[in-house]
Amino acid sequence: MTITLGTPLSSSGTRVMLLGAGELGKEVLIALQRLGVETIAVDRYENAPGQQVAHHARTIAMSDPAQLKALIEQERPLMVVPEIEAIATPMLQELEAAGTVKVIPTARATRLTMDREGIRRLAAETLGLPTSPYHFCDSLEELQAAIDGEKGVGYPCVVKPVMSSSGKGQSKIDGPEDVKKAWDYAMAGGRVSHGRVIVEGFIDFDYEITQLTVRAVGANGDIETHFCDPIGHVQQGGDYVESWQPMPMHPAALEKSRDIAKAITSDLGGQGLFGVELFVKGEDVWFSEVSPRPHDTGLVTLCTQHQSEFELHARAILGLPVDTSLRNPGASAVIYGGVEAEGIVFDGVDEALQVPGTDIRLFGKPESFTKRRMGVVVARADDTDTARANAKLAASRVKPRTA
Repeated sequence: MTITLGTPLSSSGTRVMLLGAGELGKEVLIALQRLGVETIAVDRYENAPGQQVAHHARTIAMSDPAQLKALIEQERPLMVVPEIEAIATPMLQELEAAGTVKVIPTARATRLTMDREGIRRLAAETLGLPTSPYHFCDSLEELQAAIDGEKGVGYPCVVKPVMSSSGKGQSKIDGPEDVKKAWDYAMAGGRVSHGRVIVEGFIDFDYEITQLTVRAVGANGDIETHFCDPIGHVQQGGDYVESWQPMPMHPAALEKSRDIAKAITSDLGGQGLFGVELFVKGEDVWFSEVSPRPHDTGLVTLCTQHQSEFELHARAILGLPVDTSLRNPGASAVIYGGVEAEGIVFDGVDEALQVPGTDIRLFGKPESFTKRRMGVVVARADDTDTARANAKLAASRVKPRTA
């Protein structure tokens, strides 16, 4: 099978549209452009990070079916690549069914994974994968009953909006006094006003990993599944703050992780990179979540792999060969905004880059919030402990402030 790529901004251009142009989308756009792809970056606000580097920038409410349909029919891209959850996925399914556009990995996968209910029911009830005990709730009263009732998950437990990203609206409940606060926080943190949450029983796990999984076309034209080395990560309030690769694991746990990742991604189908989140305790593994796109913890691959998760995604969706091999151990550490302001500046970047083996990505987000991710440090080293220490040290030297 021969893959043909055109010339950007010409009649032969291979046009790819990203729905969501944050820091992860920005890296995908750069990877696509290196392969000569003409890129269209779409987001809900102007001057999003990916819009700053794409050939074309478009700003719409992606959760509005009419706006989304009109833009896709106007731009006529070869494929649409969702990068966030808050998208009118029924419209994507309609356009895919009509043959208007190819959705990555598929419109069905995008619909199922855009909310935690669809993917959890697929994993636990259809595929029979091990997960934490869970209930879905539409009110504070239902949430209380789902925790305290005869078949309740008990304390501690975790509450999440059915639709959110980067841990927004997620909280751990240790006792009855935390329930209302968790419900209110979930309602404020969902990407789309949905009024529905998932409450999960707490798993006593040793650590969490992200198993990056790539579905790509092999030499014989069939879809093959590839795995990156496991990524360990630390979360605070459901939001990733540091990650490292490789994460040492018991061989049996690694095998189970990849079996789970292959089962869920094979069912979702299509081509591209998936971020599969898993809980691990000894040799036991539980499925947590999956994203049909590059994962925030996978930013570490910018310094660890021969092809980063972004390059892998770009190559896989275009039907090109992929290489998931590790180059060296490494780690990443988040740089938060620290202030509430527009057009902030960053001091200390020179001091940060004096730390051996480090590199920095400042995302270019036009508005900063105290806990908004504004950049990341990646650090390579001979071992992950050294890389983690260096990444955190370098990140601590970057000081965002108002201009």
